[in-house]
Amino acid sequence: MPRKKLAMIGAGMIGGTLAHLAALKRLGDVVLYDVVEGMPQGKALDLLESGPIEGFDAAITGTNDIADIAGADVCIVTAGLARKPGMSRDDLLSTNVKIMKAIADGIREHAPDSFVIVITNPLDAMVTTMKKVTGFAKNMVVGQAGVLDSSRYRTFVALELDVSVQSVSAIVLGGHGDDMVPVRSLCHVGGVPVDKLIPAERLEAIEERTRKGGGEIVNLLKTGSAFYSPASAAIRMAEAYLFDKKEILPCAALLEGEYGVDGFYVGVPVQIGAGGVERVVEVELTAAEKKMLAESVEHVRELVAAADKFLSA
Repeated sequence: MPRKKLAMIGAGMIGGTLAHLAALKRLGDVVLYDVVEGMPQGKALDLLESGPIEGFDAAITGTNDIADIAGADVCIVTAGLARKPGMSRDDLLSTNVKIMKAIADGIREHAPDSFVIVITNPLDAMVTTMKKVTGFAKNMVVGQAGVLDSSRYRTFVALELDVSVQSVSAIVLGGHGDDMVPVRSLCHVGGVPVDKLIPAERLEAIEERTRKGGGEIVNLLKTGSAFYSPASAAIRMAEAYLFDKKEILPCAALLEGEYGVDGFYVGVPVQIGAGGVERVVEVELTAAEKKMLAESVEHVRELVAAADKFLSA
């Protein structure tokens, strides 16, 4: 059988890491696309030359021509302006809407049957723009946010208790911003509710750190933003699609009545398999969590409305 094809739209730090992970995990052939001449070609050649060492035979190519994504099974979009210290995700909106529109046009033309995973920030507005411009079915356009945010929550809980991250289950819902909702009632450590193991004040600090996790990395790096963990999260989603895993993952999906939300991309648990986003999983939330989710959704509404103005300009 021919290998699957994955297109990484944007060959920056996340894009290069995505390509590396895809090759190491033998997910298929990879094409790295970017407008910067030489960068995707150089990264592709570097990765290709690691094949004999790592034992993978995937074809890895770099290009400045978006037509080369033709036939891609999965498109993972990272292109856009990255956050800098002091910059919120919302500050990126104007520039990245324009970039996302151009990319969506290219995907619609050259990879119309692909499963599209958007990482570019501000995520909720960017994945909405991708859906509107491509006109793809809602199950074939999804945003990577909750997998990463939930991983951060799990990481900080594991560090607090000095346990394996594999022992911690957790989920983060809502928009991919500072008002995201770490769902404490669904966080467990070895099956034990987290609030039985960590005092409330420490949990509040952990949850606040989770909300600001991306900004913490931006402030430390000073010249960039997170790239290892977002890439790992998106590859996890791509694997679920390519291997029809039916895996339940928290992702930004278009809701049509679920959680009382209609017509917006919001981070919720979804099942990803060969059909893309095959269903939205509704979980029971506490009254406080419902209130926080509603506040997060309202911010998504505002963000999308602002993005729509730039899109129609």
